[in-house]
Amino acid sequence: MLAVKNIDFSYTKKTIIHRVSFDVQSGCNLAVIGESGCGKSTLLQLIYGLYDLDEGQIYWNDVEVLGPKFNLIPGVDSMKYLAQDFDLMPFITVAENVGKYLSNLYPEKKKSRVLELLELVEMSEFASVKAKSLSGGQMQRVAIARVLALEPELLLLDEPFSHIDNFRKNSLRRKLFSYLKEKQITCIVATHDSTDVLSFADEVIVLQEGTIVAKGTPKYIFQHPKNNYVASLFGDVNALDINGKTHLIYPHQLKVVNHAAIKVIVENSYFRGNHYLIEANYNKQTLFFESEVDVPKSSEVYLKKIDSQN
Repeated sequence: MLAVKNIDFSYTKKTIIHRVSFDVQSGCNLAVIGESGCGKSTLLQLIYGLYDLDEGQIYWNDVEVLGPKFNLIPGVDSMKYLAQDFDLMPFITVAENVGKYLSNLYPEKKKSRVLELLELVEMSEFASVKAKSLSGGQMQRVAIARVLALEPELLLLDEPFSHIDNFRKNSLRRKLFSYLKEKQITCIVATHDSTDVLSFADEVIVLQEGTIVAKGTPKYIFQHPKNNYVASLFGDVNALDINGKTHLIYPHQLKVVNHAAIKVIVENSYFRGNHYLIEANYNKQTLFFESEVDVPKSSEVYLKKIDSQN
């Protein structure tokens, strides 16, 4: 189990992480989300032991994680950290990068393990290609395979799918997180992609300016956002002032009806594949709602909030 206890950290005088505390059970997938610069990457680096804490403690399986002041080589052997720069060796092959830290005493076992991981990240056909010839997304997939090679107990992923095309990303996500669950590898993912959170995380932490502002299951955080900041991390959201009270409403929670209290004027329509996202004006506020059909500009439309909290 990972235990993070009241940690503070600052690079200079500005505090980056402030009084952060949480636990992660073994085999759990925790997502850390928040706007750019909120401290997501720094939190992962602290857990891995790349920096010394100003205050607090971090424990992995009851052993304290210590930083460079205490360790000649920073990091924890049972953890693996995937940074956003991938850190591949450019002039060796994909297979050699993946197997870099595997023992050479059992070459057939090593080869089998490398091929297994390349299949997992859908890079088998590139096994003999040098890393320098790969695209950014391909490099990222190879980097994922490499951090899995020694099967860590705790995996720290920093925006692990940020360079990967959408058509490949969805398949890779499903394969990777299924693999981690099967192997009971604890995982912490720092991400800006709500799909990483809603579809695959067991728990989620929302960071804002280095502080935890929300914590819980993805379903609960999505359905009961604490404020507009939290809600906006999952996509478009409406913060409507109705009768002096602010209501946070997602576009899919608004339905077009014949008559209702919410009357809007349509300003723009955006085709999203299986629906249209409609931008409208409501009492000088911008409002978004979803519609199965296109709605002409300048149309007057009535909307009703539907309950989707089931």
